[in-house]
Amino acid sequence: MIICIDVGNSNIKYAIFDGDKLRFSFRVATDLKRTSDEYGAQLVSMLTFNGISGKEVTGGIFSSVVPSLDYTIEHMLRVYFNIVPLQIAPGMKTGLKMRVDNAHEVGADRIVNNVSALKKYGCKKPMIVVDFGTATTFNILAADGEFVGGVIAPGIKGALESLVSGTAKLPRVEIEAPKSVIATNTVTNMQAGIVFGFAGLVQYIVKKIKKELKAEEVVTIATGGFSETIAKETNCIDVIDRMLTLDGLKYLYDLNCSEEVV
Repeated sequence: MIICIDVGNSNIKYAIFDGDKLRFSFRVATDLKRTSDEYGAQLVSMLTFNGISGKEVTGGIFSSVVPSLDYTIEHMLRVYFNIVPLQIAPGMKTGLKMRVDNAHEVGADRIVNNVSALKKYGCKKPMIVVDFGTATTFNILAADGEFVGGVIAPGIKGALESLVSGTAKLPRVEIEAPKSVIATNTVTNMQAGIVFGFAGLVQYIVKKIKKELKAEEVVTIATGGFSETIAKETNCIDVIDRMLTLDGLKYLYDLNCSEEVV
């Protein structure tokens, strides 16, 4: 079995694959203070709960946008599972062509999402991959599969947190669409601003991207925690794929394992 780990700023997402079959996946909050032993104990507990022994895990791969946790995750996998994981980093074989100013600046999660989108949905059409994470990222793939650039916007949770922390009386609210954009109380006012505001942001940016691509058909793929919430309020998202990053990690493991894993 192979473990795939996506280390994000807000959450760490895990997936266990048995061959090409997903056994289970889960997520935990990212905690910079947590040690490799704490992450290891947590992971072993989740495996046991799902009827899997740590000895059954024979390989692993992770992507990370939190450099301070890279050693923690790698050390955890070495100590608790006796595996040397692959890490998404410059020099890894991905097959992704990039036409950007500095390829080394592109986040590991964006690389994985692009590779996964091409593997799962590549159909000779340009694609836009939108990830609703701590940041909202837009990745643009040309019809030939080349990554030609993107957009980074604030994340939904971060925007809400900024609104709450910067005001004295506004409460924290659930991120969900209210029944009407004309809201009648503080909570629904805030929900309307966050959900419909981000839906408008996505709609407009996708429209601008399509105009610049000058393509008749563009496939827009959404992933991340709030992809379904925003997709319901737009007409520009064609596919919702919550497993896009983890599936991409599994594909990259298979692509590289014969040369990298010991």
